[in-house]
Amino acid sequence: MSVFLRWRSAAVWLALVFTPLAVLAHGISEADRQRMLDGGYLQYVGLGASHMLTGYDHLLFLFGVLFFLATFRDVVKFVTVFTVGHSLTLVFATLMQITWNYHLVDAVIALSVMYKAFDNNGGFQKHFQMASPNLLWMVFGFGLLHGFGLSTRLQQLPLGDDTGEVLGRILSFNVGVELGQIAALVVMVGLLSLWRHRASFQRFSYAANLALFYAGVYLLFTQLHGYQHDVHADAFRFPAAEHRHAHEDMLVDDTRDTSRDGL
Repeated sequence: MSVFLRWRSAAVWLALVFTPLAVLAHGISEADRQRMLDGGYLQYVGLGASHMLTGYDHLLFLFGVLFFLATFRDVVKFVTVFTVGHSLTLVFATLMQITWNYHLVDAVIALSVMYKAFDNNGGFQKHFQMASPNLLWMVFGFGLLHGFGLSTRLQQLPLGDDTGEVLGRILSFNVGVELGQIAALVVMVGLLSLWRHRASFQRFSYAANLALFYAGVYLLFTQLHGYQHDVHADAFRFPAAEHRHAHEDMLVDDTRDTSRDGL
């Protein structure tokens, strides 16, 4: 029992250490915006790939989906459903300019990570005495949600005014997302396949999904905190008047120190 508790504690701390990196990486920087203005469709492909590879909320959800999939056929089936889902909302929400505060969208995406971890650990059976909801439909539904999250970020970029050009850029970004997803899947499927044939997989699968759940919790609260910054920005800023008074006080202190030196 003590060994299990140590592993669970380690898993939780790993989730807490690495999740902030996910939040910081999963955005559209000013450099990205400028690169889009200067480049063509290939720039959008590259950005889509890098966005998926640094979109740890998407990758954590996929990791949870793949965790207990033992056959290649199942992997292809569930990944295809997820891909169709996120491609639909990515394309149509961006094209129709349907958006929402991206912090709130990412907060709901964090709930999808928590949901999959909860499901993997038999949460519905243990706590609700019921079978898990149909996984294929849940993955499709969460795919739609994840695509909306990708769309909210893509809409921060200069996509142009011409419909054909806009659609080309959206599709290029989506191609990049799929390429990044494939690259991540190769690594995750390979590692899980190797681990699944070891005795430690059954021993620590619960702890691994518990860490996944806590990563989702941390993502959720981080995104909600980001939303508070957006909605109540002034509450997190140093008031201008106080800032000015602070500088005046510093100036007075410097004058006093100088006078003392003269003495």
